[in-house]
Amino acid sequence: MASHELDFKIIEKDFLALVKNRRSVRQFQPRPVEREKIITCIEAARVAPSAENVQPWRFVVLDDSEQIRQFSQKAFSGIYRFTRWAEKAPVIIAMFAELDFIAHRIGKEIQGTQYYLLDLGIAGEHIVLQAASLGLGSCWIGWFNARKAKKFLAVPRSWKPVALLALGYPTELLKAKRSKKNLEQILFFNTYNSKK
Repeated sequence: MASHELDFKIIEKDFLALVKNRRSVRQFQPRPVEREKIITCIEAARVAPSAENVQPWRFVVLDDSEQIRQFSQKAFSGIYRFTRWAEKAPVIIAMFAELDFIAHRIGKEIQGTQYYLLDLGIAGEHIVLQAASLGLGSCWIGWFNARKAKKFLAVPRSWKPVALLALGYPTELLKAKRSKKNLEQILFFNTYNSKK
């Protein structure tokens, strides 16, 4: 076996272990996250694939505790108060999309798919997996006041809010304890066959 084949098998095994052990974290240590690690996570997102390679993602990173507190009062108020736990996260990454006319607007009309959501989903997953490889915990947040978040962060009107990511060092070593469907329930080759 060639050495590069062996290297690939090690990487494949390590990556699958990383994916299987990554889980959403909502309790973080109060210690700050090093800027180098935050930048590494955003770099992982920067190289993600996107529709027509338009790279619509834009990220605003909050890593100042007072800014996070003030942001949380706006973004997690009213019916969004159940997400207030994120106020204690050392880092909140606000993910926005700057929509492209052809890839996103025309593509949606023709195909019926909002490609910018796929693009940001891929980029965001790159962030959380990179974070996990650096010993950081993370949690996707979709339940927030997007209008107030956008206003607080003073981003351009053309940027569309998509999601937030809470990031930090977990309070304890976490192992995934999630129930997942079996491969037989979700995988079909060549055609769907409902016969058991």
